[in-house]
Amino acid sequence: MSVTRRLIAVVLLVPALAATALWAFAWPAARTAPRDLPLGVAGPAAVTAPLEQRLAGHGDAFEIHRYADEAAARDAIAQRTVYGAVVVTADETELLTASAASPVVAQLLQQAVTRQAAADGTAVRTADVVPAPSADPRGAALTASVLPLALAGIMAGAAVTLLGLRGVRAALALTGAAVLVGMVAAALAHSWLGVLTGGWWAEASVFSLSTLAVSAAVAGCAALLGPAGIGAGALVMMFLGNPFSGAGSAPQMLPEPAGAIGQWLPPGAGTTLLRSVAFFDGAAATGPALTLSCWAVLGLGAVLLGARLRSRAAGADAAAAGERAPALVG
Repeated sequence: MSVTRRLIAVVLLVPALAATALWAFAWPAARTAPRDLPLGVAGPAAVTAPLEQRLAGHGDAFEIHRYADEAAARDAIAQRTVYGAVVVTADETELLTASAASPVVAQLLQQAVTRQAAADGTAVRTADVVPAPSADPRGAALTASVLPLALAGIMAGAAVTLLGLRGVRAALALTGAAVLVGMVAAALAHSWLGVLTGGWWAEASVFSLSTLAVSAAVAGCAALLGPAGIGAGALVMMFLGNPFSGAGSAPQMLPEPAGAIGQWLPPGAGTTLLRSVAFFDGAAATGPALTLSCWAVLGLGAVLLGARLRSRAAGADAAAAGERAPALVG
């Protein structure tokens, strides 16, 4: 490629990447609003019917789940089926929230329900069923952990590729690096900062699996596509996985299909799994754990497959060179 063509490529590529990054990060932030946000309503049907009608007036903002009483609603919140619940009785209205699931959603529900109750001339009592830790009441530390973990995974995948590690050695290096990243992250977030309150080893495992899912994906792309695979994997994780993760609010607060896409990528699945393990005793952890495991297994499989394909290609080239050698000697 001539110098002029390379100059033109750089001039066009950089603005395109900047526009993509701005779209990926700014669009979800500018369109943050509840969309089919799971919300429970508990109480006798005769009492809750007016409330449900008023909630339906918000369009598709809420996905209503009906429960018989407060105990059932609290259990649904603890199981991560809903983000909160409104318990209505003949005497009072109570709003149950879970700031550990999302401080932004808890605040949104409190504002919406309180405003509606004020219009009706009634008071609302609020109870935080699963509160966020006092060291991180706004969830800022957990949100801030998404980007460093993604960067650690990208750097590990790139390092393995650029250092020439292949096959089993590459897989072992990726796994070992992910395990160490998980332990360091748990030591910082749990032991030092105190922003996570679950089991230490469970949290370290989530950090490790999240890192491995990213690093294996990047290294796997590079093993199959060459060095360009590093860029492809990094772009997906950074420009889609990070802004679409919903870490700062909730997947249901992002415009579609960003929320759904984010949960199928390691940063979003890792954030959801970390919340479940750290604050909800592992409730609703199966889905995101399977997502991360699939990324890790497929990525490591691609690393091994890429090494085997390279080995076969090298063997074929050596055989072809051996066939040509006698002819040259003759």
